[in-house]
Amino acid sequence: MKPAAPSHQPLAERLRPRQLSEVIGQQHVLGPGMPLRLAFESGRPHSCILWGPPGVGKTTIARLMADAFDAQFISISAVLGGVKDIREAVERAEAARGGLHAGPQGSLIQEPQRTIVFVDEVHRFNKSQQDAFLPHVESGLFTFIGATTENPSFEVNSALLSRAAVYVLQPLSSDELKQIVALAQSEQALPAIENEAIERLVAYADGDARRLLNTLETLAMAAAQDKLSEITDAWLLKVLGERMRRYDKGGEQFYDTISALHKSVRGSDPDAALYWLVRMLDGGADPRYMARRLVRMAAEDVGLADPRALRLALDASEVYERLGSPEGELALAECVVYLAVAPKSNAVYKAYNAARAFVKQDGTRPVPMHLRNAPTQLMKQLDYGKGYRYAHDEEGGFAAGERYLPEGMAEPGFYRPVERGLEIKIAQKLRDLRGRNAAASADPENP
Repeated sequence: MKPAAPSHQPLAERLRPRQLSEVIGQQHVLGPGMPLRLAFESGRPHSCILWGPPGVGKTTIARLMADAFDAQFISISAVLGGVKDIREAVERAEAARGGLHAGPQGSLIQEPQRTIVFVDEVHRFNKSQQDAFLPHVESGLFTFIGATTENPSFEVNSALLSRAAVYVLQPLSSDELKQIVALAQSEQALPAIENEAIERLVAYADGDARRLLNTLETLAMAAAQDKLSEITDAWLLKVLGERMRRYDKGGEQFYDTISALHKSVRGSDPDAALYWLVRMLDGGADPRYMARRLVRMAAEDVGLADPRALRLALDASEVYERLGSPEGELALAECVVYLAVAPKSNAVYKAYNAARAFVKQDGTRPVPMHLRNAPTQLMKQLDYGKGYRYAHDEEGGFAAGERYLPEGMAEPGFYRPVERGLEIKIAQKLRDLRGRNAAASADPENP
């Protein structure tokens, strides 16, 4: 049972879990027998990185870990902090390990205590700042817990990453978000809410518990002012305005709009594509989601007709991550226009699907002996790799007549370039290479 929290605290803080059993979501790491649960139960904290989108419980889990291990909890924001904060954390950890740390009402306690240093948005620390943690993590001075919304493989130094377990946290499901709404109501923080309004709130939160709780707090204050006994969907739209009405993140309108954007790009209409992009951004769509969809469009509908499109889509995604809104949205707009005016080809998309369908229904064919690797003498004696022709040693860097498919398999022709953009040249090159293959196969002196 959570102790009563001061009423002036934000709703998100008042409802923050005080013990592990109260955590909603993340059961793939916190459920019985799961990795983080086992860490809690072992009584031995270990350094880790919590990777997941905003509002999924990263800070909460770190705080619970400190409580579970009776550890001093030091929180550092990588957005606002720096080396000075790291140095102060080290000093406090050394004092706690030496037996001197803060107790209730500011008193000093003479008893050794563990320390957990929690770094929020750790990916925003540069290499030297991240390196500053290493000697203290290695010496066991404190347990390091980093929270990040970015892929640790790219944003966290390999040295620090090798010393920390990575736990991937997931957006909360609709049912889990509804549990939070019910919890807020049970704590008398909200009046009744009709089902349609709950569904809309859950869709708007999009897996982010903090966004949901902040929205609920806004609604609670507005409902109290209007002296409402129930929050209706109509009143919800009135209070939260056009953004929630026009953009139903989990509903049909969302999928209709992203479909319109995709088809406008495919149809080479930059004005229509821009219109649908702005409609979605204005309606509250997550720009990161939009960036992912643009990468997909580049691969599916432009393909090798203009290989630069995929790189530009990835660059636009990275620019948005660096700049955020609204500045980074311009890069998404630039990408949309480029994709719309680029030559179109779905040849790679069709080839990939054809290859998947073929492999799914086909048997497992052995790799031809001349294509097998021969790292050991025994494999060489068994003729692994025998007869393989090294293309770089052949005329024009092409081993004419060589076969790379399994024995007995006909040429499937998965990839068929279109007569647009760079694929015109690709098609011509493939015709030339196939002609050389045919000539070599017809030559009786060909090896």
